[in-house]
Amino acid sequence: MDITLGIWAATLGGIAFLIILDFVTVSRKPHDVMFKEAMFWSIFYIAIAIAFGAWVWAWFGSDFGTQYYAAYLVEKSLSVDNLFVFIIILTQFAVPTNLHQRVLLVGVVLALIFRAVFIAVGAAAISAFAFTFVLFGALLIWTGIQLARHRDQDPDPMNNPIIKRVRMRFKFTETYEGTKLFTMVNGAKMATPLLLVMVAIGATDLLFALDSIPATFGVTQEPYLVFAANAFALLGLRALYFLLKGLLDKLVYLSTGLSVILVFIGIKLVLTYFHEVFPDTVPKIPTNVSLAFIGIVLVVVAVASWIKVRKDPDAIAHAGRLTDPPEDAS
Repeated sequence: MDITLGIWAATLGGIAFLIILDFVTVSRKPHDVMFKEAMFWSIFYIAIAIAFGAWVWAWFGSDFGTQYYAAYLVEKSLSVDNLFVFIIILTQFAVPTNLHQRVLLVGVVLALIFRAVFIAVGAAAISAFAFTFVLFGALLIWTGIQLARHRDQDPDPMNNPIIKRVRMRFKFTETYEGTKLFTMVNGAKMATPLLLVMVAIGATDLLFALDSIPATFGVTQEPYLVFAANAFALLGLRALYFLLKGLLDKLVYLSTGLSVILVFIGIKLVLTYFHEVFPDTVPKIPTNVSLAFIGIVLVVVAVASWIKVRKDPDAIAHAGRLTDPPEDAS
């Protein structure tokens, strides 16, 4: 796949424009987002992602088009799991609802930065050491197993060591001061709780990037497609939060489904490496098979969750990811 500097520049420019558009929209006046507004922006970002995939398909061929859509589907499904943790953070820190947009947007920008770094490192590692496929695969299999083990547990952001260090470093006010991260109290500079929230979101983004990027490399080894799939999935995250926040706790089997997807992609990465070493004996899972498998798992998750909630209205979903393992975990 021959990606020129012009294509990279145009893509980065388009993503930067969308981020600026979001900042302008959010900064104009902090407000609670209603369903209609969230629906509009969700459709807008999904349409852009689909249109971009159609361009890749027409310009570079169906193989790369399929790889992009598979990568986007992986990232979109993983981003829904991100939302669980974001909801926990916003709830535990009692963030005013009119500030949710600002926090989520900063989280998206931080996630893009972290993932761009991981993509560059991952692409360089794969290029230099083919065995990186096995390492990425092992990481995803381990993550998938851990996600399944802790599917009924919510993470505690306060246990994150980064959060603990920030709380030791600064004195904090009891209340929020609008969008301010710092304020003056009796002549002394103090941090507001919003700073802690931003740090928690950033630490979460870093944690999710560790399995998100290897998962995307599992369906395409093209850095351009990996970055584009991540970017378009993340750009719609803010709107998706407001659209689904009342429904997220009903996806009771989401963590289980994601664990299956991560283990599957992990196995695919391991097979990819050994297929190159033993091409006549070890099979390689085609991208269209990966796309179909991921799609089927997500459909099963949605249907099974719907059935479960109908039978047991008190059933709720959990984030299933831990910042630190529970003390009694074995």
